[in-house]
Amino acid sequence: MLTGISGGIGPTHDDITYQSIAKAFGLKLFEHADALRRMKALSKPHPSQPNFSWDVPSPALEAKKRMIRLPIDTSRDDSDQVLFVDENLWVPISVVNGNIHILPGVPRLFETLLEGLKSVLIPRLTDPEGKGVYRLLFSTPMAESAVAGYLTELAAKVEPHGVKVGSYPRWGRKRNSVTLVGKDKAYLDSLIDEVEKNVEGKRVEREDEMDQSDDPDEN
Repeated sequence: MLTGISGGIGPTHDDITYQSIAKAFGLKLFEHADALRRMKALSKPHPSQPNFSWDVPSPALEAKKRMIRLPIDTSRDDSDQVLFVDENLWVPISVVNGNIHILPGVPRLFETLLEGLKSVLIPRLTDPEGKGVYRLLFSTPMAESAVAGYLTELAAKVEPHGVKVGSYPRWGRKRNSVTLVGKDKAYLDSLIDEVEKNVEGKRVEREDEMDQSDDPDEN
């Protein structure tokens, strides 16, 4: 399973994502030489730090280096654990356990690096374009707790067919959502009547499709 984590990799004391992931996987943090080289070449001192020097120890230098001390598994190839996907950015994507990708939380950086990561991730997906996966969405007026028993039974029944059952509360709304996801469209379609009956709901294309029927005065 591919996993993405964002944020907590900055220079301050509360940026502890690298440390936390390292601890969880029994790894040590290593100062990554290439990341430091790129940081020096591509980043500029902040106007509030006119006297900053890469060669003189200082709290500011220590803070910057926090951002390139990465969790490294010495038994794995370094090039698979530290990815640079944009030549204009020094920020690395740290990859732990071969599947956990750590990205910055800053939206602009996150989007740029995620876009650059596509060429790495897409070949690993079993169905990268989603052409072979189907999703049925049901709108139900019942509480999640009221349908939990049925959905548990349904999940066990459809699992051998590769179908996943999901339930999602919609806070502040009168209706909740139930989903079925799988590759066998004919089998999924055969479940529609049963699900509609047991959740007292209706198959919809959008989760808010029936909101207005519940709230006739709502625009």
